[in-house]
Amino acid sequence: MPGPIQSIERAAAVLRLLARGSGPMGVGEVATALDLAKPTAHGILRTLLGTGFVDQDPVTCRYLLGPAVHELGSDHLDVNELRSRAIHRADALAARTGESVRMAVARPAGVTVVHHVFRPDNSEQVLAVGEVLPAYATALGKVLLAYEPAAERGALQAFTHRTITDPAASARSIAEVRRAGWAGEVEEYRTGEAGIAAPIRTRGGLVVAAIGISGPVDRLCDSHSQPRAGLVDQVRAAAQAVHRDLTAAR
Repeated sequence: MPGPIQSIERAAAVLRLLARGSGPMGVGEVATALDLAKPTAHGILRTLLGTGFVDQDPVTCRYLLGPAVHELGSDHLDVNELRSRAIHRADALAARTGESVRMAVARPAGVTVVHHVFRPDNSEQVLAVGEVLPAYATALGKVLLAYEPAAERGALQAFTHRTITDPAASARSIAEVRRAGWAGEVEEYRTGEAGIAAPIRTRGGLVVAAIGISGPVDRLCDSHSQPRAGLVDQVRAAAQAVHRDLTAAR
């Protein structure tokens, strides 16, 4: 069995030290308190700073706990920052594919749409921001389910004749999403509609949202009723672009 990873143990010790509430600490103080070499302590603090778990006073250059610590154990996500970082990527995806683009985050009741770009054809459309979607029956939801810790789920409701309601089959579908790195659904939520989605990751690979397109089956799918490979590639490229924007935010 592999042993503990020393760098993670040291990072945890730094966080515990800063959490004691004695005020911001300098690199040397952290190094002395934890019996670390000063360059080692500095490297850990800079890494934690980059992930938001540590902040640095701009005047004294001393370190204290960052906002990410307070987000642990909650479903908090700065949706406004997410939207601001992703908005032009979503607009570009809609323009390239000609389809509606939605971005969603996980919530206890399912997944919630937090951004929606209308299909660029001037047709009448309804804004979906705030809509709660069933996780197991939509591409956006499947992506978010695939990267969430395993949880108990209730009965799976059928929305169409193609909705996967068997728990074992649904679990296999979610496992395939993890393997492939994207999700598709064809008439599982609404008859005649298909969707393609991919995960949006932040630092360290954590999935914080999903972005995807939706539209008529005949436009999103090939003759075998499978999502078109070119559209899958465009959705995944958009998700990767948002990831780069998020990780360059600091």
